[in-house]
Amino acid sequence: MMWLPLLLLSSPAFLQSQEYTKILLNEFNPKSIYKIPVSRVEKARYPAIDFHSHDYPKSDQEVDAWVKTMDACNIVKSIVLSYTTGPAFDAVIKKYSRYPDRFEVWCGFDYTGMNEPGWSERAIRELERCHALGARGVGELGDKGLGEYYSKPTPGIGMHVDDPRLRPLLKRCGELNMPVSIHVAEDAWMYEPADASNDGLMNAAKWHVDMNVPGKLGHDALIQTLENAVRDHPGTLFIACHLANSCADLGRIAGMLDRYPNLYTEMAARFGEIAPIPRQTKAFMEKYSRRILYGTDMGTSENMYRTTFRILETADEHFYEKDRFNYHWPLHGLDLSDKTLKRIYALNGKRILKRR
Repeated sequence: MMWLPLLLLSSPAFLQSQEYTKILLNEFNPKSIYKIPVSRVEKARYPAIDFHSHDYPKSDQEVDAWVKTMDACNIVKSIVLSYTTGPAFDAVIKKYSRYPDRFEVWCGFDYTGMNEPGWSERAIRELERCHALGARGVGELGDKGLGEYYSKPTPGIGMHVDDPRLRPLLKRCGELNMPVSIHVAEDAWMYEPADASNDGLMNAAKWHVDMNVPGKLGHDALIQTLENAVRDHPGTLFIACHLANSCADLGRIAGMLDRYPNLYTEMAARFGEIAPIPRQTKAFMEKYSRRILYGTDMGTSENMYRTTFRILETADEHFYEKDRFNYHWPLHGLDLSDKTLKRIYALNGKRILKRR
C-alpha cells in the first residue's frame, strides 16, 4: 500500500498546490474574498484643508490641474511645504500666486553657515524676509537621525530641533505666528530587522534606517528632541508630521498632546499604518479631535484623496491598497464621527490659520 501516498504526492493537483513556495513577498498581491460593502467616496464629506503637501507641479498647467482635482475632491486649501529659502522659495511663491486662496507656501530654515558666528541672526533675517513674501509657516523640517536635512539649499546636518542654536529661530516663529511643521524619525518598522518577523517588511526594507552610523539618533531619541523643542517654546505652535511617526504606539503622541497645548499633529502618508488598527486609531482620533489635522503628502491624484476619505469616513473592512502604501496587510475604515471629521478636515486648520 506504499504506492498510494507516492501517487498522491506526484499528482498534478499536489504539485500545483506547492507553487506557493515560489511566490516572493513583493509579488504577493491579495484581493479581498469577503462579500462586504465597498464604498467609493468621491469627495471629502466636509471641506478640507490639506496641511501636508509639497511643490509637485512642474508648470502653471499642472497647478491648474491640481486646483481642478482639489475642486472635485472638496479640498479648499493646500499647504505647500516647500523646505526652501532664498531664490528657490521666491520661485515657489510666484508659482502659486495665481491662487492665493487655494494655496499657502511655507518656507524652510536657511542653515547656510550654521557653524559660523552670527548664524542665528542671519537665519532669522531670511525667515523674516520669507514671511514678508507670504510664508505663514515653516516646514517641512525633517530629521531622520543626523539632523535637519530637509531644508534647501543647505541642510542642517548635525543640528537637531532641540539644538540651542535653533532656539532664537523657533522663538521668532512664535512671535511671527508661524507654525513649525516637523518630521522626526520614521515609523518603528523601519528600525526593526528587515526579516521574516517584520510585519511591515516591504516598507521596512525599502525605508530601513541604518543605525550603524556614528552620532545617529534612533527613533525614541528623535521623538524626544521634538518634545524638548515643544516644551521649551510654549509660544510657538508645532505640527508633528505623520503622527510623530508613532503609529505603532499612539500613546507616545497622545502623551505629548496631553502635556503641550502648543502641539498639533497630522496623519499625512500614514494612512497605511493606522488603518490596520481601526478601533485604537478611531479612539485616538475621537479623543484628540481638536488637535489633529488632515494631511496627505502623497501627490495630487483624485484616487489618492479618495483613498484617504474612504479610510477616514467609511466602515469598510479588509481592503488593500498595496500599490499606494506598499504593505501586504488589509486596511479598515475608521468610520469617524461627523464632529471629528469636521474638526480634522478644516475647523482645527482654520483655527491655526486665523491666529496668524
